[in-house]
Amino acid sequence: MRSDTGGGTSLNFATVTKNRMIQTTADLEAACQELARSSYITIDTEFLRETTFWPELCLIQMANADMAVIVDPMAPGIDLAPFFALMANPEVVKVFHAARQDIEIIYHLGDLIPHPLFDTQVAAMVCGFGDSVSYDQLVSRIKNVQIDKSSRFTDWSRRPLTDKQLEYALADVTHLREIYQYLRKELEREGRSSWLAEEMAILESRETYDLHPDNAWQRLKMRVRKPIELAVLQRVAAWREREARTRNVPRGRILKDDAIYEVAQQQPKDAEALGRLRTIPKGWERSSAGAAIIEAVAEALAIPKAELPRLPRQNHAPEGAGAAGEMLKVLLKLISEKEGVAAKIIANSEDLDRIAAEGDNADVAALKGWRRELFGDMALKLINGEVALRFVDKKIEAMEITG
Repeated sequence: MRSDTGGGTSLNFATVTKNRMIQTTADLEAACQELARSSYITIDTEFLRETTFWPELCLIQMANADMAVIVDPMAPGIDLAPFFALMANPEVVKVFHAARQDIEIIYHLGDLIPHPLFDTQVAAMVCGFGDSVSYDQLVSRIKNVQIDKSSRFTDWSRRPLTDKQLEYALADVTHLREIYQYLRKELEREGRSSWLAEEMAILESRETYDLHPDNAWQRLKMRVRKPIELAVLQRVAAWREREARTRNVPRGRILKDDAIYEVAQQQPKDAEALGRLRTIPKGWERSSAGAAIIEAVAEALAIPKAELPRLPRQNHAPEGAGAAGEMLKVLLKLISEKEGVAAKIIANSEDLDRIAAEGDNADVAALKGWRRELFGDMALKLINGEVALRFVDKKIEAMEITG
């Protein structure tokens, strides 16, 4: 039987966490076995990615009700297999705050996504703590504790780390225990556990983290107006993505976004033409990278006109949609405040604009699942004239129109 309280440990983990990090596979195995006895564990990671494409994992912090440990994934010879096995254990809830980047690291290194998940930032938004509430804010509001932020900008790759730095890192999972328990109970009390489950299903999807290089262009702002420009953009962006992954450097170190836009628009066919572009560093056109860009442009130019990619659909809002969008913003604010749910997690501005323009045909999250029940149906009634907004006793309220 698993418990939230645990039952003793086989290692002196107080000594491990206070004076040193776990740096051997044997100690990691023992810690993971002990943590696996609990119904939940809290997890955080520290990483660097300023100079790399893939995040460099520097620390792993984990805790349950009885113990907290720090793992040194940079220790020579350490095998993280026990950690990945724990992440895959379906009997243990993995609690993160703002989980996406942590999960991205685990997915890259271990080829798995932790399951089941509980993201306290998402849960807090569902429970009315505001948009994208920070860990520090939750600790302050739920525990009335102020976290010492003096170690926030630590270079976690440096060794040795001081006791103060390790204590700061541990605080990211020790306070998280009480936050998790509080938010879990709030979700149950409000009957919103299923809402969180819908959000966690997205976080647990491999598609969330596995962006294929051929789709890398979707990260870019659309600054192209012709199908041929889009074809060039797609191929150059895919080349940059593959190059950045292979060399493990940030995308911008390979080629800046502005350069991709200019190449797409100018479509240089040779090194001389490439060298004339203002966004291309002098001499770069004669490099192997320059040759690869010219080849990517040539591939795009060789595509038959009928097979060129279509530009993403531009929605032309019907007359009055702008005003309808503003009314939907008011409705969203009313509902979010009444229901105690952060407006940002219900719908964003693009969702509202599409609902105003397309009605029930809008393919947006706000018209699906719990969001539709909470807001989407009322939003459709508003734009269909079945709900009105009125000002009563110095407050705005929504009322259904009957008869």
